[in-house]
Order: sequence, then structure tokens, then C-alpha cells
Amino acid sequence: MIIMAKTRYPNVYVDSKGSYYYLVELGHDLLTGKRIQKKGRKTANNVKFRTAHDAYREALRVKNDYQESHGYANYRMRYESFMDKYYIPSYKSDVETSTYNARISSFKHLKKWFGSKELREIKAIDCEQFRTYLLNDSGYSQGFASMVYCLFRNSLDYAVRMGFLDSNPSRKTKAINKGKTTVAFWTKSEFEKVLSVIYTKDYYQHMCFVILYLYFTCGMRVSEGLALTYDDVDFKRHRLKIHKTLEMKNKNDYVIKPYTKTINGIRTISLDSDTIRVLKDWRKDQEKHGVHNFIMSYDDTPMSRTTIPLIVKRFAKLAGVKPIQAKGLRHSHVSYLINEFNADVLTVSRRLGHSSPEITLKYYAHLWPRNDETIADEMEGNIKFQPAKENRLRFTGNQNIHSTK
Repeated sequence: MIIMAKTRYPNVYVDSKGSYYYLVELGHDLLTGKRIQKKGRKTANNVKFRTAHDAYREALRVKNDYQESHGYANYRMRYESFMDKYYIPSYKSDVETSTYNARISSFKHLKKWFGSKELREIKAIDCEQFRTYLLNDSGYSQGFASMVYCLFRNSLDYAVRMGFLDSNPSRKTKAINKGKTTVAFWTKSEFEKVLSVIYTKDYYQHMCFVILYLYFTCGMRVSEGLALTYDDVDFKRHRLKIHKTLEMKNKNDYVIKPYTKTINGIRTISLDSDTIRVLKDWRKDQEKHGVHNFIMSYDDTPMSRTTIPLIVKRFAKLAGVKPIQAKGLRHSHVSYLINEFNADVLTVSRRLGHSSPEITLKYYAHLWPRNDETIADEMEGNIKFQPAKENRLRFTGNQNIHSTK
């Protein structure tokens, strides 16, 4: 019995006698459905393989010839065609529409760089050159460069899974680190300054007040807040149910999705009496204008997510505080809970809708204050002992040096 062993080359083996051979899968017979395999121990010139690499090269040639002779044009497919016909449609079907739309520009970057190159001709050095370009010459932020290169690597992973490639050459290169990003947020005093410049007797400004107030005190993601309706508020028990998100193209074309970013994002949080009062006052104002459904709305249609950063920027400038991103309101909420109420990580995690406290710490650990100085003060004098009055150790080694004290 001849025992075979794998080599580091795909489809190439070595038997117990040390002879190399290839065994490749060529698909299935269209009539019988049986697998089509081809095995060989010699080159096309009838020469036995001396190395595993020789067998690998012949296996590629055999596979190439078979594919081309059977009309498999995909074997010589260019990267751009692969992206348009296979990867992009697959990616679109697997992610949210908003995520796909955000990646369209990245797909254009990839096709511009690799589009005319045959998929099977992309080598590790080509990937490394692209990686170097993204980091040094593209002008992109490190976070964006990281996302583009990750998308490229994933596209080649997909090519391997679908059988267009035997291996992913980009995996021989390093990923691009996202880098450290700090999200600016408002402190409680800054937030109070912002609220104090909003004229709530004006209907539109009243809405802006409510939007900022809810994001700051509830810590919702932007899309979660935009989807809120009054059915989500339990005014008697002071509860708010967060269980859906808004996906919007325009005010007449939007979808309310019955789920959040993650399964743990579906949650019910407690509201304080001040927030309940803010909601009740706003609801009365909305009803005067015929609005009865969406909370963050002045005309009973959802607010566009692009409007939120404009509101933040407008009133930050008016109040003389630093402008922040819309997601900075979520960070502001975490800072508020920690600094004002000394909230523990588990409470914060549940309120944010994270899957675990570890996720919360990953993104917000820097917001918890250092308390090692207080601990150091408390440690002083805590350890009590009496120094030895005589030497009880009998040791005559080279290190036996008597103290002069």
C-alpha cells in the first residue's frame, strides 16, 4: 500500500517512495454528475517530477488547458469583470443597503488599480505595491486605507472560495492597521451651553432641541434614533424601546427595518423624568402641526441622517463649543454616565446595546477616569510590619554584604 502525504502546494502530493504527483478536480460531468479528476506523475514532455513545484506547475497547466478547452472563459477573467459579475453582486446581497452604498467608491478604487489585470496574474508583489500606495501616496486617512485594502483582500478570498484562484496572494502581505481614532464628544457643561442657545418656541428649533437631548441622554445610534416613534415610549413606566433602524434615500423613499445593528442592540432603556417631560412637551407641539408618528420629525416623515450633523454643527458654533460628529453624541452619553453617575461598564454596555462589556471597553475605556492616584493615597500606611532586629539568614555567598546602616 502506497501512502500519500500533502505538500505545501495545492493539489500536489508525495507518496511513500518520495515521488511527486498532482491530483486536480476539474468539475463534474454534466451527464452523470460525477467528479472529474486528473492525476499525473510526469510533465507534458513525459519527464517525472523532480520537485513538488514541478508537479504544481503541471497541475496548473492541466487545469488551464481543461478550462479553456471546455469553454471556461472565466479562467482568464480580468479583475474588473470578476468584481462586476461576481464579487460586488454577492457583497451587495450580504450587507445592508447603506453599507453597500458606502463601499461603491472603494470598489471604483480597486477596479481602477487592478481592473485590467487578469485575476490569476495578480501576485503578492502587486498587492504589496497597492498596500504601499494606499499608505504613502493615496492621501487617504489610515482608517480609509485600511478599509479599502481589507475589501480588496476579501474580494480575493471570495475568488478562492469560488474556485477562480487556488490561493489569495494578498494574504502574504500585512493588513493595514486602522490606526487610533479619537471621537470628539461634548462634556455636560458643553452640552448645557448648546441647549441654552436653542429657542424652543420656534417649532424647528424645538425639534433640534429634542433631537440633541435624546441622543445625549439615551446614547442611541443615529439610525436607531431616527426610527423612533411614540409607540416605542412607555410614558407610565419611563421606558424607551430601541428595536429598529431607519434606512433612507429621501423623505419619500425610506424603510424602517425591524432590527438594529446587532441582535444585542434591541433593548429597552430607562428614561428619567426630565426626558419624559421633554418628550411630552414636544409631542404636544408636533400635534399642533399634524405630526403624530415619528419623534424626530417636523412633518411626520423621518429626518434624514445627514441633517443630524448639520444640526450639531449649527448649534455648536452658536454656543461657542467644539463641533462634533453625530456619533460623538453617543460618546457624549457614555462620558455623561461615567463622570456624572460613576456608571459601571456593565450598565453602560447594556444601555448602548453592546454584545458584551468587552466591546464597550474596546471603544470607551479611555472615558473612565484613572483612579490609581486615589488608590495610591489609600495604600500609604496600609501595610504594617516591624523591621527585623537581627540577622536570621545564614548565608556566606559572594552577595553576603553587610549593610552599613
